[in-house]
Amino acid sequence: MRTGQRRLEILRQLFLTGYVEAKELALTLDVDSSTIRRDLEALARGGRLQRTHGGACVNAGAVDVPYAMKQQERMFAKDAIASAACEVVRDGDSVLLDSGSTTYQLAIALRARNDLTIVTNDLRIGRLVADYPNVHLLVTGGELLSSTYTLFGERAVTFIEDLRVDWAFLGADAIDAIAGITNTNTLEIPLKRAMIAAGRSTVVLADSTKFDRRALVRVAELHEVDQVLTDDELTLERAAPYGEQVRRAPQAPEPPRRIVAVGEVP
Repeated sequence: MRTGQRRLEILRQLFLTGYVEAKELALTLDVDSSTIRRDLEALARGGRLQRTHGGACVNAGAVDVPYAMKQQERMFAKDAIASAACEVVRDGDSVLLDSGSTTYQLAIALRARNDLTIVTNDLRIGRLVADYPNVHLLVTGGELLSSTYTLFGERAVTFIEDLRVDWAFLGADAIDAIAGITNTNTLEIPLKRAMIAAGRSTVVLADSTKFDRRALVRVAELHEVDQVLTDDELTLERAAPYGEQVRRAPQAPEPPRRIVAVGEVP
């Protein structure tokens, strides 16, 4: 694994858990401890994480995994979740979309609906939806978290607090049966809580890798949202502690790769 790929993987693991240990990283990435120390020091100098004794944690401001990385991961799962979420939305509904790669997939699916009002704090979602016919688009104001194209801050919170929408779809960094819904940074928390309050129905969209994990700060208890929608790689056994609140969306099978014989035109 090249240096850049290894450091992206370190950030990915940090994004999922909020903390990484140098020894554990050395084992999982199959490199020596000195290499991991250099990686962590380089990422810390770049403001991507905060060094601690024996590892690293998320910066107290809000370090997040780059949007491009998240957008390419777990696409079959995200498509399944987005399709299932789109099924509940009807023509004429008002929909609030939190920032994130899974909510972006939902925004793509919502093109099949008519006369929607879509509210978002995600600049990529806003740009996508702006080209949809017969859609009333509202984009929150606020400050930009550039790595994820997310708008946050007091202006964004005030904007959302004045709204009441049919559906609020939120992303999540981690979900645990006891800790609830958690996030890797503190900056987005007030806005996410305002989104939960704004929705007549609130649904969290999270692929199965986000479960049984805890991130840095709590967004909400599980009972504060109406449903958590995930993919069917979350087994029934793992889903059991979450009760009926969790819905598992079946993934479409990945098309098999065709083996091309030597000399054959693919």
